[in-house]
Amino acid sequence: MAKYIAQIIVLGAQVVGRAFARALKQELAASQEAAKRAGGGQQGARRAAANASTGLTLEEAMQILNIEKLDPDKVKNNYEHLFSVNDKAKGGSFYLQSKIVRAKERIDTEFKQSQNKSNDAS
Repeated sequence: MAKYIAQIIVLGAQVVGRAFARALKQELAASQEAAKRAGGGQQGARRAAANASTGLTLEEAMQILNIEKLDPDKVKNNYEHLFSVNDKAKGGSFYLQSKIVRAKERIDTEFKQSQNKSNDAS
């Protein structure tokens, strides 16, 4: 009986060990891919900091606000519309409204970074 329990414990440990190793490899590959997409260097560091502070990537923020290009007028119009539609008083969702606010903050951060970059180049 003890032999079978020991075999079950060893087998379970092997399964958990393999799953942990697989998850670690996937996380490493995902972080390397994210680093490639961020651009690297100072720009990549700025973008990673902005992603961390708002909890959203620029692509996610653009999807939330339903915009294709970073156009300040389009961002403002879509933000105001989506924010008012999701107002709690009108039966909307506070969660969605907060996501919309975070998306606008992330895009505003990108606008500020691009302004700083153009001012530094001048």
